[in-house]
Amino acid sequence: MAIHRKAKPTSVESAADAFVTGAPDAGKTQPLSYDKGLPKGHKRQISLTIAPDLLRRVDERAEAMGTGRAAFISMAIFKALEES
Repeated sequence: MAIHRKAKPTSVESAADAFVTGAPDAGKTQPLSYDKGLPKGHKRQISLTIAPDLLRRVDERAEAMGTGRAAFISMAIFKALEES
């Protein structure tokens, strides 16, 4: 049994696929990748400037929760976005 490459769709098939996927009731597609920040695995590294007192409070709370600073900040941002 030979392995064959998938045939490329013809222009009519491509147009039909574009029409169907563009419909308002079409299933959701994967969002385009977000290119800001430096890629670090499946995440993005950003630069953040924060007041020293706020940073101290973040570090204290993260340590009390047993997490790192980055994990704490990510959780706080996630919660803030979910609430709005």
